[in-house]
Amino acid sequence: MAPTFTLKPGTEWPTAWQRCRAVAPEAFREDRVLNLWNGAWQADGHPLPATTPVDGTPIAGPPRLDATTAHHAVRASLDQHRAWLDVPLADRKARVGAALDALTEHRELLALLLVWEIGKPWRSAQADVDRAVDGVRWYVGEIDRMAAGRAPLPGPVSNIASWNYPMSVLVHAMLIQALAGNAVIAKTPTDGGLACLTLASALAAREGLPVTLVSGSGGELSEALVRAPEIGCVSFVGGRDTGARVATAVADLGKRHILEQEGLNTWGIWNFTDWDAFAPQIRKTFDYAKQRCTAYPRFVVERAAFADFLAHYLPAVREVTLGHPLAVSDPAGPLPELDFGPLINAAKAKELNDQVAEAVDRGAIPLHRGDLAAGCFLPGQDTSAYVPPVTLLNPPSASPLHHAEPFGPVDTIVLVDTEAELLAAMNASNGALVATLSCDDAATYERLAPQIRAFKIGHGKPRSRGDREELFGGFGASWRGAFVGGELLVRAVTRGPAEDERLPGNFPHYHLMP
Repeated sequence: MAPTFTLKPGTEWPTAWQRCRAVAPEAFREDRVLNLWNGAWQADGHPLPATTPVDGTPIAGPPRLDATTAHHAVRASLDQHRAWLDVPLADRKARVGAALDALTEHRELLALLLVWEIGKPWRSAQADVDRAVDGVRWYVGEIDRMAAGRAPLPGPVSNIASWNYPMSVLVHAMLIQALAGNAVIAKTPTDGGLACLTLASALAAREGLPVTLVSGSGGELSEALVRAPEIGCVSFVGGRDTGARVATAVADLGKRHILEQEGLNTWGIWNFTDWDAFAPQIRKTFDYAKQRCTAYPRFVVERAAFADFLAHYLPAVREVTLGHPLAVSDPAGPLPELDFGPLINAAKAKELNDQVAEAVDRGAIPLHRGDLAAGCFLPGQDTSAYVPPVTLLNPPSASPLHHAEPFGPVDTIVLVDTEAELLAAMNASNGALVATLSCDDAATYERLAPQIRAFKIGHGKPRSRGDREELFGGFGASWRGAFVGGELLVRAVTRGPAEDERLPGNFPHYHLMP
């Protein structure tokens, strides 16, 4: 008999919301959050309705500002920026360190908000908070040497980021930008992360950090957050369509920029036999339903190795677990260890299911289809945002699944017979952030890897954004502007002594590797 699941006591959304109100009453009201600008929490904007992807129930929605108010917020941030310039580095380090202590104190609440707002499983949500805190602590210890001989930018850094990593990407970047001497502006992602970012920003603002947090339509606020002359740098994480518009704007204005965009990350299999090393890594690629910029949704497999590949791939993908991240069979027991929960919303789940159906209609061969019935769900709960794992062989070239990142638990497999076909298939999206090539011969790897258009390439192992000193960027359309990671992140948001400084990065007129 299948177990009956119930919501873990103490994890309910109303309970989490009341905890937020108790921790940061200045930022949370009974029915909404506030915007933070001009050094104060403002009850402005128009709150939109929102639901959690976990079970479709209502949660707090973003209080959208209009363009005029956003311009006021940017001008106020410039005033904060100019005042922050006078704060010595030792004081900046102390204030950022105090903010990190506060984030650590409220780690579990921040993680719980991530579960409800963007559907992260509990383990992944905690890891997102921990990576943000641990990463910034490392920068606090290294900033003296990194900032030596450099100055903050002439204006604040404007951050526009996707919803999938509010802490380890967005908050991490914001705190380092402030540590380097800049005021910081962030727009809350439209699809989720509002309460988590509001709580984190409240804790940072209490320590005197010059943080601005606003909500609104990207189209309506872009004039203020991207084009405004007060902005010293634009940092963007998101899709290629929006990224291209931002890139055009910053290029026209000659503005400093860091634009991380999507790419189809691929895993190639060529002249390979070490399947015992490969098999344990397959299930891990499904973490957070592949809703990551460094996920691997495409396997490019030598035809002669396809049978062996399937013999190890299919058992692993059948072990992938999904469900309600807070559903337990024993109320006194721990939260479940799931590979993933829902996608970011029901609309994305429908879009992905439609793309799979269309690809199959046009000739793709389904090799695996998971079943929601195997998931851990509450009785009668809404499951419209959940998609089980799917694997397709040879998606048709007209399908989005052939050339674009699906941002969901759908793998596609392409078979190749020659090295030329292997490289063409691995470079299908004109640039990627990461790639992996599994082959037995090290010399073959060393010869083929430089021809793969990805910033990071692994030999038989997946690559990721990395932390601390590890650099990060992209090739082709996957990245525009300055590269980041380690010292490069600080260089990207500061000025060196030379007026004509050329930062490592992918710019309209040059590409410079570190």
